[in-house]
Amino acid sequence: MLQYFLKGGPLMWPILLCSVVGLAIALNKAWQYFRVRRDIGRPLEVIQRRGSRFLAPLLQAVQDGLNDRQVSLVGSRELKGLETGLGSLSLIAVIAPLLGLTGTVTGMIKAFQVIATMGTNVDPALLAAGIWEALITTAAGLFVGIPAHIVCHYLDRSLDEVALRMKEVTLELQERRP
Repeated sequence: MLQYFLKGGPLMWPILLCSVVGLAIALNKAWQYFRVRRDIGRPLEVIQRRGSRFLAPLLQAVQDGLNDRQVSLVGSRELKGLETGLGSLSLIAVIAPLLGLTGTVTGMIKAFQVIATMGTNVDPALLAAGIWEALITTAAGLFVGIPAHIVCHYLDRSLDEVALRMKEVTLELQERRP
């Protein structure tokens, strides 16, 4: 595996960085969303009795009698905190394949430089080095970008479900308010 990485050329390092950062964000957000969805998925009576880490500011806003716009603002702030990191993951999903494509271009440039220098006496082994770099970086960029895109989409959908549940809880609380 290390040999493939090294044959991929210098652009493998930023692709590796994208991979590590993307994985860290994905795991962190998946765990965070799991906890939040478990927290707010309980019946409203249980949430009111036991409390909720995530919904605490929203519960307090409704209890304090804030108007709809103010309660909405509190909910939006909570969602904004959950959204943090998704933009970076989305950026990684876009950048990793582009880095791979850049590696493809640089690898092909090396291959054509070999052809230009050697003329008609092209050594296939020297030509293959540039092609190796081109193919390895392309594959590496796609192997990072595609899963990052899928995870980003899944997390975005989970965030939508959390937002919907927050609205449901808020409406129920406001209806019960005297």
